[in-house]
Amino acid sequence: MDDTTSVAIIGAGPAGLAVAACLRQAGIDFIIIEKELQAAPAWRRHYERVHLHTTKRYSSLPFVPFPKHYPRYVPRDLFVDYLDAYAQRFGFKPRFGETVKAITREGRGWRVEATSGSLRAKHVVIASGYNAEPLRPGFAGVETFTGQTLHSADYRNATPFAGQSVLVIGMGNTGAEIALDLVENGALPTISVRGGVHIVPRELFGVPIQMVGMATRLGPQRFNDVLFPLILDLVQGRLEKYGLRRPGQGLLEQIAIASRIPVIDVGTIGKIRDGAIKVAPDIAEITERGARFADGNHSEFDAIIFATGYRPGYAKLLEPDIQPDRSGVTAQASDLGLYLIGFHNAVTGLLREIGIEAQAITDDIRHRLDRKKAAETLPV
Repeated sequence: MDDTTSVAIIGAGPAGLAVAACLRQAGIDFIIIEKELQAAPAWRRHYERVHLHTTKRYSSLPFVPFPKHYPRYVPRDLFVDYLDAYAQRFGFKPRFGETVKAITREGRGWRVEATSGSLRAKHVVIASGYNAEPLRPGFAGVETFTGQTLHSADYRNATPFAGQSVLVIGMGNTGAEIALDLVENGALPTISVRGGVHIVPRELFGVPIQMVGMATRLGPQRFNDVLFPLILDLVQGRLEKYGLRRPGQGLLEQIAIASRIPVIDVGTIGKIRDGAIKVAPDIAEITERGARFADGNHSEFDAIIFATGYRPGYAKLLEPDIQPDRSGVTAQASDLGLYLIGFHNAVTGLLREIGIEAQAITDDIRHRLDRKKAAETLPV
């Protein structure tokens, strides 16, 4: 690979496909580089029961709405079908099986070093995904555990765990839904919750929580962070008695500062109330046959699933002094011609933000190219 292009797109997931579609519509040439052998690999690996937590109305990629027969909350398999059809519609031909090793400055552009060679690009868009690398923090004694351990990235369904006692470490959206999948299929799950967690229903009084989140943008964040707990206690009841307390940061404050969205409940809380899913505090240590928790209690488990999150992983591709400050178009990104897309978890939904970011990045690249063309045609 030793080509030149206006834009190198790193990653062929939803974010990479979205920005490619916008660039195609703008008549700007690009090359997509994807380390796996097919588009949207992360979505193909997701556990089987996962659905979008946001509505199809506000989760489609630019220019192509979801088919009318799709349900309001699109399941994984249908979303993958949609992404495949999306790539075919625009005639995308990503360079599959190409792992990017480094992205370095070269003059006013960039050099992308990949497994089969280098690519020169005037602009680079990193769309490699927020969940690129599984995080598995070290726990004292984990090497002594005699049961099965796996990260949630490797979980597909509950079938192998039927009849087993399973510890799920971490209660984000993934951990909460895996615990629900386990209990609905004959396993005995316990969720270890470290610190506080915000939990919201998928729909509030029949309105998708995504749309409620969009409405909160019209009011002061501080006011909404006071109002939300009152409404949620009315709808869900007080969850502290089940071991689920809220963090110090307000719900919207946490999204804005830490880009951490709340747990969107699709049935887990009901199972916790029924006692079918147990809640335990933070892990003190893993033992040979189970885990000892921060409150001193010990429980035995057949398996442990680490729902402990991910990291983006793109920073290692860049020089230390060149690190994008945030997703989308910023002054730094525009100045460098180096953009991130799909790394901002917003109250309005990640996929909706991806569509907005894709168009904004395309507009910024087009303006940069127009300015350069105008400068080149000026008389000397």
